[in-house]
Amino acid sequence: MTVYECSVHTHADWCDGKNSLAEMAAAACAAGVKHYGVSCHSHTPIPIDEGCVLDADMTAYRKAVLDLRAEYEGRMEILLGLEWDSQSDICPEGFDYWIGSVHYQRGDNGKYYCADWGEDHFLRCRDELCGGDSLAVTEGYFREVARIAAMKPTILGHFDLITKHNGPGLLFDEENPRYIAAALEALHAADPKATLLEINTGGMARGYRTTPYPAPFILREWKEMGGRIILTSDAHNADKILYGYADSVALAKAAGFERSSILTLAGERECPL
Repeated sequence: MTVYECSVHTHADWCDGKNSLAEMAAAACAAGVKHYGVSCHSHTPIPIDEGCVLDADMTAYRKAVLDLRAEYEGRMEILLGLEWDSQSDICPEGFDYWIGSVHYQRGDNGKYYCADWGEDHFLRCRDELCGGDSLAVTEGYFREVARIAAMKPTILGHFDLITKHNGPGLLFDEENPRYIAAALEALHAADPKATLLEINTGGMARGYRTTPYPAPFILREWKEMGGRIILTSDAHNADKILYGYADSVALAKAAGFERSSILTLAGERECPL
C-alpha cells in the first residue's frame, strides 16, 4: 500500500469541479488509485457560492456517489465524503469522512469575505472589517480554523489557505510573530488523535503556489503534537487526481514524518512515505 493509492479530497461538477463523477472516478482508477473519495463542497447561504456548492438536500448527491461505489466494486473503493465549509448551513453527518475547511470570514456587517477568491476580497476584509490591519485578517481567518478544528473533522483542510494569493508577502508577512501565533493557536485547537492534517497541492495545481499547504513550521508543530497527515490533491479536474504528491512526500519528510494515513472503507490506515 502506498500514498499514491489514496485520493480523497476531490470535487466534481456537482459543485465547482470541472468533470463529472464518472470522469473523475475513471481517471482515479486509471491512475492506480484504490481508495477514491468524493468530497464536494457543502451548501452555504452565501450568494456568490450559488452554483459552486451542493444543494442543501444532498439525497441525490449521496445516491450518485453510492451508485458509483457499486459500479467500481472490486476495482476501486469509492468513499462518500464532504468538504464542509465553516459557513455551511447543513450538518456534516452521514458520510464516510468529512473535511473541515475555512473559505470565508463573516463580519459583524453581515458580509462574507473569501480567503481564496483573490486580492480584492482580502483587501475589502482588511479595510471594511479589520481597520486596515492585514494581520488582523489572518487572525480572523485562523479563529475560524480553530473553531472548525475543535469540531474534530476527519481531515482539516488546506490549513493556511489564507496564503493562496500572498505570493512573496504581497498581502501580509508570513514570518510576523502575530501570524505565526495565530496559526499555531488554531493548530492546537485540533485533536491529533481524531483529525488528520492534509498536505494539499490544490494551490499548486491551479497555478497559485509552488509548494503545498501547509507551511513547514505548521507541519513541524503538528509532528511535535503527535499528529498524523494525509496527502491530498484537492482535485477539481480529472487530470489532477494525484497532482504534486511527490512534492508533498518531500515536504512531509522534511518536517520529520515517515508515514502518511490513507482512508479506506474499512477505516484509516498508515503507510510509509
